[in-house]
Amino acid sequence: MRKPSITLALLAAFTLNGCVARTAFDVATAPIRAGAKVADWATTSQDEADRARGREIRRREERLGELHDDLAELEDDCLSGDDRACREAVSTRREIEAMLPSIPVEPAS
Repeated sequence: MRKPSITLALLAAFTLNGCVARTAFDVATAPIRAGAKVADWATTSQDEADRARGREIRRREERLGELHDDLAELEDDCLSGDDRACREAVSTRREIEAMLPSIPVEPAS
């Protein structure tokens, strides 16, 4: 009767010893893992930066296309004698000229 309880106690001691060691290891390394996670969240990887830059360039190119379409319509109206359209065409042309330096030029293939 005494032998099974001693065996069970020894088995439990070995099992709990590993469990306690693992828990102690987890507790000791938790601040390091948390710090690494915070650093990862706080920094932007090069891939993320490239994707963000690509989205911003596409947004600017889209806006530039819209401005060119608007300018064509305004110039047609201006040639038809609409003074308001002439003023808006000048404003739109200035916006296009201001935006052009921020859009990269694709090399000719």
